[in-house]
Amino acid sequence: MSDRIREKLSILADAAKYDVSCSSSGGTRKNDNGGLGNSHASGICHTYTEDGRCVSLLKILLTNHCIFDCAFCVSRKSNDIKRAAFTVDEVVSLTMNFYRRNYIEGLFLSSGIFKNADFTMERLLLVVKKLRLEERFNGYIHLKTIPGASPALLQEAGLYADRMSINLEMPTEQSLKLLAPEKSHEEVKKPLALIQSGITQFSDERRLIKSTPKFVPAGQSTQMVVGATPDSDKDIMFTANAFYKNFGLKRVYYSGYIPISNDSRMPGIGSKPPLLRENRLYQADWLMRFYGFDVHEIVNDEFPHLDEETDPKLSWALRNLNDFPVDINTAPYRMILRVPGIGVLSAQKIVQARKSGKLHVDQLKKIGIAYNKARYFIRCADSPVWLGDFQSTQIKSYILASGRSKYLRTAGNQLNLF
Repeated sequence: MSDRIREKLSILADAAKYDVSCSSSGGTRKNDNGGLGNSHASGICHTYTEDGRCVSLLKILLTNHCIFDCAFCVSRKSNDIKRAAFTVDEVVSLTMNFYRRNYIEGLFLSSGIFKNADFTMERLLLVVKKLRLEERFNGYIHLKTIPGASPALLQEAGLYADRMSINLEMPTEQSLKLLAPEKSHEEVKKPLALIQSGITQFSDERRLIKSTPKFVPAGQSTQMVVGATPDSDKDIMFTANAFYKNFGLKRVYYSGYIPISNDSRMPGIGSKPPLLRENRLYQADWLMRFYGFDVHEIVNDEFPHLDEETDPKLSWALRNLNDFPVDINTAPYRMILRVPGIGVLSAQKIVQARKSGKLHVDQLKKIGIAYNKARYFIRCADSPVWLGDFQSTQIKSYILASGRSKYLRTAGNQLNLF
């Protein structure tokens, strides 16, 4: 690798780290043409699939030159940083060399916008076409969609990419206009709708004609920056919920804002990124996608912010004690899922195990539930009598005080020394 390519890689890989919507879940592109790689194979960025596998991706920008001046973006045109741009052949060569050396299993390719949207999208498309058609690369490819690019370019890109994504950037139109007045959510909705329509169309055709090519088989995703503007958790989650429902997204990613400049519109340099808040948003997102919760149950006008001390499911349970206790031996699966301390796999094991007889506390512990938390919300064959006079504040304090609780900010005075 030449010194110049090495320098470009350093600049453009560093610039790409701010995009967290990097996942390889859902890829099923098999190596059936004698080429290289499998997008579903397990194992320069590490990411996790939905089944827990860790995979490595070459995560870079095609260029960090950009015609836009978004205040939250390190690559904005007014920022005094080193600029670089890969050629199409350089990205293809890097991807193939890294793959052959077993450094990576796929490519995550994004870009700043130089000249215009179509000019940039054409080059991104050339990269994936060369990889698929000339190099016969079957590894995973996640391609960022360029807002404003022509539908024809997006549709063609969908034939070669496993996943495509386009960032909302800010949770609300008002916040986006404040920090990136040249952009709008409408510019994001159009390509999302186009790709969603293509996914549906190609899927329907494949049911009739098996030779129909795959079109974005791993679906679409988007990203929102959290903490750069005063948007509430309710604003963020309501936006995520709307995009899940309207565009069939696979994932919404939440990126805690890392201050990169002293701009009066945003937190200044030195401010800590809202990492705990980011984590709570991901937990709330999982409640909507896997636990059957409606967004209004998690955040609403009365509770517009997620509790930083407790996870969203526990917060909901403490606000709805009338729904508890849940009888583990008789309750439907959907209610067992709502018990704090019981995850999806544990709930499935409970439903299966109780077919052989009533479950006791020891059996629940062996199944793997977080009993110290769940105990306040369940009944089983040998549960103590439910203490209905417990207040939510008491239960919360008991759980937080538990020495093994992951919600405890510090496990003891000694940890404060480090």
